[in-house]
Amino acid sequence: MNFLTIFIIAVALAMDAFAVSIAAGIKLGCVTHRQTFRMSFHFGFFQFIMPVIGWFLGASLEQVISAVDHWIAFALLGFIGIKMIHEAFDKSTDQSCTDDPTQGTRLLGLSIATSIDALAVGLTLGVLNEHIWYPSIIIGLVASGFTMVGIKLGCRIGMYLSKKMEIFGGIILIAIGIKILLDHTIFS
Repeated sequence: MNFLTIFIIAVALAMDAFAVSIAAGIKLGCVTHRQTFRMSFHFGFFQFIMPVIGWFLGASLEQVISAVDHWIAFALLGFIGIKMIHEAFDKSTDQSCTDDPTQGTRLLGLSIATSIDALAVGLTLGVLNEHIWYPSIIIGLVASGFTMVGIKLGCRIGMYLSKKMEIFGGIILIAIGIKILLDHTIFS
């Protein structure tokens, strides 16, 4: 597989991470270098490791995983999106570190949800007997870069529009979850 093909796949896989990182930047408003690094590292790492896992699982498990991957992504993104919208309307919510989407279980959930498609790519590469390490590294680096740009872009947008953009970010996460679900059920 040539570099251009791998790069196009990597960009397509990074779109979910990009959209989610914009939503995270909107929610945070002011993003530190540490938060940017954490999110871009985790999203990049999961985008790197999921194709490797998929490749090693092989074609024998492809039907089992492909039967539920879209539901997992939908549930994770939907839950986080609804929580963001709820917190935007809840005046009593303290915007503390526990609400930071670049920490803890929220970051883990977002990392998994945005990289489920990369698992399917790894399964496909395994079935095609393609090498996995080079494509996985490119996929991880592209996702990491898109995440850095997305979180900074979301921060700039969020500084101007605050809570309204947090609601919009939650809606975007839910929409991505619905899109993944529809792509794997109705449109497949």
